[in-house]
Amino acid sequence: MEFKRRLPATTEVKAMYPLSEELILKKESNDKEIKKIFTGEDNRLLLIIGPCSADREDSVLEYLSRLKKVSDEVKDKILVIPRIYTNKPRTTGEGYKGMLHQPDPNSSPDMLKGIIAIRKLHLRALEQTGFSCADEMLYPENHNYLDDVLSYVAVGARSVEDQQHRLTASGLDIPVGMKNPTSGDIKVMMNSIFAAKHPHTFVYTGWEVHTRGNSLTHAILRGSVDKYGKNIPNYHYEDLMLLWEAYNESKLSNPAVIVDTNHNNSGKKFEEQPRIAKEVLHSTRHSGDINKMVKGLMIESYLEDGCQKPDGGEYGKSITDPCLGWEKTERLIHELADLR
Repeated sequence: MEFKRRLPATTEVKAMYPLSEELILKKESNDKEIKKIFTGEDNRLLLIIGPCSADREDSVLEYLSRLKKVSDEVKDKILVIPRIYTNKPRTTGEGYKGMLHQPDPNSSPDMLKGIIAIRKLHLRALEQTGFSCADEMLYPENHNYLDDVLSYVAVGARSVEDQQHRLTASGLDIPVGMKNPTSGDIKVMMNSIFAAKHPHTFVYTGWEVHTRGNSLTHAILRGSVDKYGKNIPNYHYEDLMLLWEAYNESKLSNPAVIVDTNHNNSGKKFEEQPRIAKEVLHSTRHSGDINKMVKGLMIESYLEDGCQKPDGGEYGKSITDPCLGWEKTERLIHELADLR
């Protein structure tokens, strides 16, 4: 390893780009609303929606400004948490790894600029729209750079079996979604949820820490692949019933799931997301248990349909997985509100 430079501590970055008292209160208010959905006090649908990866600040903030208007129109039925995913897991290690690595997708990696860029983006989202957003915890040791601005965290399919992710999640006070692994093994996901819901003592960023357990940890179903690489969706009624039974066997409180409508559930066919979302809501109407367990949906959406290469240059079009464009997104959100 070549040690290039020492990066600033999280306290230094937060001091450089602090939250105002007004924004602190706004985030606290958002967190309380979201928590009520997971505890069952609020029966609105949670919609975690936005680009596969946040690749540039201007288009992400434009997307959020449009989303804010629609969110206000459906707020009695749907609670929106935008996706601002600044870390992008790569199966082979190749390709765009997200804004943390490359604040400019067409320039060389610069982690210092990346740390500053992702904090500024999340701050500006909160300042301009009132949204405190979701991000993926790809690197647990980096979470503290954003822990005061996030209202939701996802642990990905390739990280869910990692102990550091599980133990770090146990120390957070916001909802953490554990995705099923790419193999589809639900037991791995349930073990991860169990671990994160309980207290632990471990080493974190050079400290011995103790956590109290995170009662808001829950499942995310995102589909899987078999040994031949074939997509195996797990959003159907039968899959949801199997998850309900797994929760009952585990004796975990507050059974909850978010259904990811893209990835292996859609086979990365982004245009299938509206159909999948509506099927999940149909299942909630046919089972009280599923209705109690399903808290929301995760949808990949951006300004333009589809995806492009990182040097494609089309504004508001994903440079990673294909996303639903804005017109289809706006229509879908209103349709989901009508189905609640």
